[in-house]
Amino acid sequence: MAKQWFPDTEPAFEPHEVGSIRKALLFYRVMAWVVGILLVVLVLVAMPLKYAGGIGAPVTYVGIAHGWLYPVLLISAYNIGHRVGWPWQRLIAIALAGTVPFLSFVAEHFATRDVRSRVDQVLTSSDAAR
Repeated sequence: MAKQWFPDTEPAFEPHEVGSIRKALLFYRVMAWVVGILLVVLVLVAMPLKYAGGIGAPVTYVGIAHGWLYPVLLISAYNIGHRVGWPWQRLIAIALAGTVPFLSFVAEHFATRDVRSRVDQVLTSSDAAR
């Protein structure tokens, strides 16, 4: 049996909550992309400019933006995770992914896929109950 990184949990929401879950997912996705892009720019552009070119301003500005927006990403991940019933392991993985260049894009992809499957599952089960 293959090891499962994130335990399966049932969706923890009702069909009438789907609209707010979709909005929370959109906010999470935007934050994941913004934080991910800032981190890539910081590591691949600003840091080489600072250490190879002696230009330190980009590190300051991009680093501050990433530093302020990273907690917003964590809050948005907790918000969506709490709404859909994610296990704590997924939230930790998302938090760590925001610290590794390009990994936040991967985490966002799998988180979005999971939320969308949970929404579909809830909507399908509510349609079947009618």
